[in-house]
Amino acid sequence: MLKTRKELDAELDAPARAWLDTALTEAAHHATADEAAADGPDTDGTAPPAWELRFAAAGRHCGQRHADSVRSLLLIEARAPLPSVTRLYEQGTAAERRAVLLTLDRLALGATALPLVEDALRTNDTRLVAAAVGPYAAAHLPPHAWRHAVLKCLFTGVPVDAVSRLGERAHGDAELARMLADFAAERTAAGREVPPGLRTVLALTDPAPEHAPAPERATPAAPTEES
Repeated sequence: MLKTRKELDAELDAPARAWLDTALTEAAHHATADEAAADGPDTDGTAPPAWELRFAAAGRHCGQRHADSVRSLLLIEARAPLPSVTRLYEQGTAAERRAVLLTLDRLALGATALPLVEDALRTNDTRLVAAAVGPYAAAHLPPHAWRHAVLKCLFTGVPVDAVSRLGERAHGDAELARMLADFAAERTAAGREVPPGLRTVLALTDPAPEHAPAPERATPAAPTEES
């Protein structure tokens, strides 16, 4: 899970904490300056702001297992606009792209970042696929694309538990049930194992009241630690 600033401070050593302090200060300063200018960063062709460079260096300074959380905090502190988010995703490593995907739901982007989710779902990188089916996708992916995202998880071996609001969106979805049945039939005909998660999702598509998803428990919106 993504960690909060307080949790990171408790786990990072002094040099890493100092680096993070500076990085977040730069990000906050840029957000304030950007709002005052009423313009996105790097719109005049100049070099990207310092905090974006810090984004790429997070793993080196704070450790790979904290990099997701640090990068997420930088995006949030900078109130990263779509141009910055897109640039960091397109130019980033797989780890950097994952951090962007994990943070999309915490940024004021509406549905404008959906192309990044769609790009991640076209890959076979299970780290990216799992990050792409989080809360942002649950809120913004249209039904057809969301159904294919669920199938992508089954096809690539991503646990269906990674799909945010799975029970809610799958409930009573007859088209998803048909797609799952077709997928299972194809696997069986080819002599291949049907992913166990498929039966889990198929059961969730049952519209009967007794199969209705239980209300999700509220969880703190804490910034996911890199595995």
